[in-house]
Amino acid sequence: MQTLDFPNKTYSKILHIPSLGLGLVLLICLASPTSSCTEQEKGSLLQFLGGLSQDGGLAVSWKNGSDCCQWEGITCSTDDTVTDVLLASRSLQGHITPSLGNLTGLLRLDLSNNLLSGGLPQELVSSSSILIVDVSFNRLGGELHELSSTHARPLKVLNISSNLFTGQFLSSTWQGMKNLVALNASNNSFTGQLPTHFCASSPSLAVLELCYNQFRGSIPPQLGSCSMLRVLKVGHNHLSGSLPDELFNATLLEYVSFPGNSLQGTLEGLHFGKLSNLGTFDLGENNISGKIPESIGHLRRLEELHLNNNHMYGELPSSLTNCTNLITIDFKSNNFSGKLAKVNFSNLSNLKTIDLMYNSFSGEIPESIYSCSNLIALRLSSNKFNGQLSEKIGNLKSLSFLSLANNTLTNITSALHILKRCRKLTTLLIAFNFRGEIMPEDDMVDGFENLQFFSVDGCGLFGQIPQWISKLANLKILILSNNQLTGSIPAWIKTLSNLFYLGISNNSLTGGIPTALMDMPMLNSDKSEAHLDPRAFELPVYYGPSLQYRVPIALRNVLDLSNNKFTGQIPLEIGQLKALLSLDFTVRLVKQ
Repeated sequence: MQTLDFPNKTYSKILHIPSLGLGLVLLICLASPTSSCTEQEKGSLLQFLGGLSQDGGLAVSWKNGSDCCQWEGITCSTDDTVTDVLLASRSLQGHITPSLGNLTGLLRLDLSNNLLSGGLPQELVSSSSILIVDVSFNRLGGELHELSSTHARPLKVLNISSNLFTGQFLSSTWQGMKNLVALNASNNSFTGQLPTHFCASSPSLAVLELCYNQFRGSIPPQLGSCSMLRVLKVGHNHLSGSLPDELFNATLLEYVSFPGNSLQGTLEGLHFGKLSNLGTFDLGENNISGKIPESIGHLRRLEELHLNNNHMYGELPSSLTNCTNLITIDFKSNNFSGKLAKVNFSNLSNLKTIDLMYNSFSGEIPESIYSCSNLIALRLSSNKFNGQLSEKIGNLKSLSFLSLANNTLTNITSALHILKRCRKLTTLLIAFNFRGEIMPEDDMVDGFENLQFFSVDGCGLFGQIPQWISKLANLKILILSNNQLTGSIPAWIKTLSNLFYLGISNNSLTGGIPTALMDMPMLNSDKSEAHLDPRAFELPVYYGPSLQYRVPIALRNVLDLSNNKFTGQIPLEIGQLKALLSLDFTVRLVKQ
């Protein structure tokens, strides 16, 4: 049986786009264009142009007889020296020639977001002038050990992320990088262990991003000696072992991220109090166990806390209340238990996202959560919450995404009357609650004018498909499956002009299959396009044990009428549904 938004424990890896903004912002300055450049510099640039198989139109601007300081993407200083080659996102193809390293005054080189291949010339990294090299998002490959240099170089920012580089990070590669401030090598295929020597070679290193590679082994304790380190991102590798306590000696750290590895151990005993500047702490998708220590409350500047998809347990510490700058809490897919009332959420007024899905929290949902007036996404699905919704949930005026699926909540009529006050709701998932109750028929159920995704399946609800659903003008996905609804499919279904996914399987609906279904605008025209608010899924929606959808468009064009008691023939007009991708009439469709 498929269910929405309470999967078995899965470990999804969403593509991360690496960034290197800190180093670039700190180092890029404006240079003033001038009137001429030297013949040597012009020749070096033309050699680079000659190495391109696709030049993105540069040849039109880069003419041999013209002043290269006027060429597109080129900037010169007041002393007639080329200082910048900025050619990002130009659809360039071919190789990067070593000739760019002959530009003796070059400070900044940006070739990012192109289709360049081959290796990265040693001349660029060992240049005596270049401060910034950004070749991210290309098809460059090879190993980096050829870049070694015995002399200190001025290079401060190196961004080689999202390429095809391989091999290990050897100490000889970085010996000459004495001035390196920011390194981003994410989204490549580097192997071996994490280097232990970074900060010995580059004492000013502030940004280190190595996500989405194939690094193995443990986290080097020596990273704790990186006295200037502020950003450390090594997610989605094959790291093991525990988080070394020495890491907390790097007291300037603002961003620590190791998601998607195989880290073990506990957080207890770690000296969180040393990281007074920490804003993001992400250990999601690992094998961390134990409880969240009370010392977490020392992180007064913490904005994002991700401990999802681990093996942690116990109650949440009351000291979490001290982290008053929290914006995101993600503890989904653990074994946390107890009552949430131990945490006074009213002190966490900056919270925008709370995700506690797939745990064992019990009792009633604490009313202090409803004082988080900035909350946009709240997911409490697949826990053991019970009782009725408090009217105070209507105070969440900014709430867009709400999932309470798979708990033991009661009184669906009251719940819908309360939730209609959350005017900004686009996604409402309340499946597998309210078991055996009656589907509300009250026409006063209204106010959901922005609702795009409504799921109330698996509740065993009695009654008929209610008229008030016809008022949900923006509804695009409606799932009423796995209930005990009777009666026929109402003709007004065709008035839901934006509906492209209708799931009403496993009910006791009767009568014929109405031709009104053939008039649904989003299903009967292959020219129809679903215009979906990308914010509808503030969090991924899970469907069954393995699928997750990050955008509503992934669920498009489905008509599931299976396992009902329909009679008669399948209408010939079914052929009009040109946009339909999935149609299911199985099991209980019979002829008269």
